[in-house]
Amino acid sequence: MDSTKRMGSDDTVPLPITLPVPLAAASGSTEGTGPNQLPDDSDEGGPPEPAWVTVADGAAPPLPPLPERNRMLLQLGLAALAVLTVVLAGSAVAASRLAEREAVNGAAKMTDLLAVSVVQPALVDELVSGDPAAYDAVDSVMRERVLPNNIVRVKLWTPDGRVVYSDERRLVGQRFQLGDEQLDTLAHPRTQAEVSDLQSSENTLERPSGRLVEVYRPVWTPSGAELLFEVYGDYTPVAQRASDLWRGFAGLLTSAILLLLVLMTPVLWQLLSRLRAAQQQREALLQQAVDASDQERRRIASDLHDGPVQDLAGSALAVAGAAELARASGRSAVADTVDDAARMVRSSIASLRSLLVDIYPPRLADAGLAAALADLARPLAARGIAVDVAVDAGAADRLDPGGQRLAHRIATECLRNVVRHSRAHRAGLSLRGTADAAHPVVLTVTDDGVGFDPRHPAWREGHFGIRSLIDLATEAGAILEVASTPGGGTSWRARLPAGSAS
Repeated sequence: MDSTKRMGSDDTVPLPITLPVPLAAASGSTEGTGPNQLPDDSDEGGPPEPAWVTVADGAAPPLPPLPERNRMLLQLGLAALAVLTVVLAGSAVAASRLAEREAVNGAAKMTDLLAVSVVQPALVDELVSGDPAAYDAVDSVMRERVLPNNIVRVKLWTPDGRVVYSDERRLVGQRFQLGDEQLDTLAHPRTQAEVSDLQSSENTLERPSGRLVEVYRPVWTPSGAELLFEVYGDYTPVAQRASDLWRGFAGLLTSAILLLLVLMTPVLWQLLSRLRAAQQQREALLQQAVDASDQERRRIASDLHDGPVQDLAGSALAVAGAAELARASGRSAVADTVDDAARMVRSSIASLRSLLVDIYPPRLADAGLAAALADLARPLAARGIAVDVAVDAGAADRLDPGGQRLAHRIATECLRNVVRHSRAHRAGLSLRGTADAAHPVVLTVTDDGVGFDPRHPAWREGHFGIRSLIDLATEAGAILEVASTPGGGTSWRARLPAGSAS
């Protein structure tokens, strides 16, 4: 083969356009030399090298993956279990409170009934003075008609806190401080009921029984002496009632949640299936759009090449022939005019051919990235801009077709900016490999033009090509950097992610 034969992954492909004086960015590491400093004997002691500014960090927002159906169903089941746990815990609390309220209301009604129909008719004035016979008479009534109603303790108090009767004889005659609620009940006759914490000193003998329902209300002896009738009811029926209520709530709520889960499962399964099908259809449509765009570019390029370009080429030859005939017949002025027209036609042909390369670079698909990059550099040489191209064949092979197209797009836009904006005399284009596993290929484009300040946001305004490159680099996961100073040239560096390994 000729001099373009690949010698290995560390060799570059020498191109016929390469100039005898290479650029540092093209032939060496961009990290070791200044990012936009062209090699020159006077570089030593020059101005500080401009820093690289990252304009695309390669952190493309990842597309959220489709949820797996089994995983979604598992999450739904766990969520239902969590909801069920919370609901059951809440229903237990609600059932307990409801049962307590029912027990308290029931105990209050029962105590009212006992006080009016049983206790008060059995009271005698001698009970207040401590007569044993009166105590025995009242005790008999209490044990036969009051205590059997799930009553644990019965007490009768005087307003000054003295116990005149209790089914526990050890309490009789003792004096305790009545609470504010009890005193208020005596002052404003009514029935009060609550679940007692049994923390008062008077409840020492009741504490072994656990929680009790306490109810108290005033009663009167035949002479009108006021006493506080107090009973402590068993809490066991309250707990049993709470359990019954909770089982009712739990059964109903569990059935409702399980039924909802059963109804939602096929709906969720169908939605996930439709979502997966929609995404596959979307991906297929996007691929079709990309393929259609590529085919359309090929068609346009082919039509331009086989139609207007060939017609203009024929016209240029015909016009050039006419100019020669006019010059041979002595009509020099006409010949000069026709020559100008021929040059304009040839210039239009060159512009169209450059446009064809931009629309669809056939060399990228047929001859590879190295040849396509060389094609990009040739128009600059025709404009008087010296270009050095160095492409590492091994690095080019590490890029998949999408990566090669991205490298070609970035190089195209950067070299177009060199022509349009930089007013440069020299430029460099290199593609090389690095040791970075995530971004093993680096594309660098440099020039010695007027440069700019990349830290100033105004430089992006109006440069749709640069903004498009930033978007392309971000979507592809590439890192795009620029280093430039006013009057110091510009360097672009694209760190490309690995594609299909060679």
